[in-house]
Amino acid sequence: MSLTPSQNEEEYFKKLELERRKKIEEEKLHKLVKEEREKRKATHFMKCPKCGADLFEINYKKILIDECPDCKGIWLDTNELDQIISMEKKALNKLLSIFKS
Repeated sequence: MSLTPSQNEEEYFKKLELERRKKIEEEKLHKLVKEEREKRKATHFMKCPKCGADLFEINYKKILIDECPDCKGIWLDTNELDQIISMEKKALNKLLSIFKS
């Protein structure tokens, strides 16, 4: 009975080790990406993208819109424009018709 590993056994264990290391590296990368995203969010959350001032929320017909007190910019979250358009369809259609050729 031979106690030395065969070529196939060595290749198998090398492959397992490589997969284990790859998985560890992927987990590290995923963790770094997540930490970076959270860091950016903490740094930029509720900050004006134009001037960097703190944004505050205003209530426009039950929709909370972000407004900058410094540059007076208005910032909309996902689907807020759609909500406003559906409420103000007639007035916005007139406004948007200006931009159509």
